[in-house]
Formats: sequence, C-alpha cells, structure tokens
Amino acid sequence: MDRATRRQLLGVVPLAAVALVAAAVSPERALALLDGLAARPAAFALALCLVYLCRSLVAWPIGLVSALVGFVYGPAGLPIALVGAVLTTLPPYALARRYRPTAGPLAWTSARSADLFETTGDARGVLAARLAPVPTDVVSAAAGLARVDLRAYVLGTAVGEVPWVVASVLAGSSMDALSAQGAHVGWPLVVAGVAAAAALMAGPMYRLAAGTPPLAD
Repeated sequence: MDRATRRQLLGVVPLAAVALVAAAVSPERALALLDGLAARPAAFALALCLVYLCRSLVAWPIGLVSALVGFVYGPAGLPIALVGAVLTTLPPYALARRYRPTAGPLAWTSARSADLFETTGDARGVLAARLAPVPTDVVSAAAGLARVDLRAYVLGTAVGEVPWVVASVLAGSSMDALSAQGAHVGWPLVVAGVAAAAALMAGPMYRLAAGTPPLAD
C-alpha cells in the first residue's frame, strides 16, 4: 500500500468513527440526562461544555444544543449559545486544516474548497456557507481543508450562526418538555438563509464569470 492510499484511508477512518458514534448515541437519551442536570447549575454548565466540545463526534446539529440552552436558560442564554456554536465548529476545522491530502476525493475537495474561498474571500465565504442550510461540520471541514484564516473563519461563523442560534434558543425556551423534534427551525428561516447566502455569493460569482480579480476580505 503506497503512502497516498494510506493517507486517504486515514481520512476515511475519522468519518467512519463519527458515523458509528452518532448511531450509538441517542440525542433523546442525552437530552434527558442533561435535562435532569438542569436543577444543578454547576453540573449542567460542565456537561454543556462537554457537549459543545464533543458535538462534532456525534454529528449533532448545533441547533439541538442551542435549543437545550434556551430550554434551561431561556433567551438570556443567547450569548452562551452563540459562543458555544463558534467553539464547537473549531475541532473539525482544526483537524481538517492539519490534514493535507495529495490524491483522491479529499484532495479534489480541498482544491475546490480553496478555489471557492479564494473567489469569495475567507470571511464572506464562511458567512455565506453558515447562512445556507449546509451541515455545520461539512462547512468546518471544507474551510479547514482550504486553509481559511482562523480570524476570518471565526468571524464568518459567529455572524452566520446568529439567526440559527437565535431561532433555536427561542424555540427551546418555548418548549414545555425538551425534545429533539422541537428544536427544528421553520422553513421561512431556511428560505431566508438561502436567499442571504445567494446574495453574498452573487458579487464574487459575477466577478469570477467576468474574469475580474476577487475582492480581498
């Protein structure tokens, strides 16, 4: 087995591990356990930190954890949920940034991601991707593979996650009982996110089609 093949296998193994862990860990069971800690503020805060740090390992959407924050803290938990939303995207970004595929599908994905962010600018590209209903960890990994600047990544993520986090926290604060089903955002927000992402991408895509240089962030 040559080195390129081994590198490709090493890239697939973490994805398979995430899929197995996600299948084994039930969100409903975890939410029930966390709900039971709500009356113990210190224990709940520690558990919430662990959930944010490990969220990508179980492939949970950020909205699910944001709804949990809203259920326990109400709208006052918005700052906590937003900070947590940014922090929880950093592990997959950092891991992908360290990985340097040289051949195969991951190398192709890395090159296409780099082309996209070069066209849009790092912060604008991340912002547009966060506003669009694209899976969180897909965006994080693509930004990491493209070597997106950390400051631009954090800025784009923080701003782009605002509408999703606000909607999820408010949904959680209005629940009578915590549930994974109740954490879903409505279609109007999804449509608005797509429209906002398209508006952000329109200028860079036009300049690319016209052959003019992309604007810097």
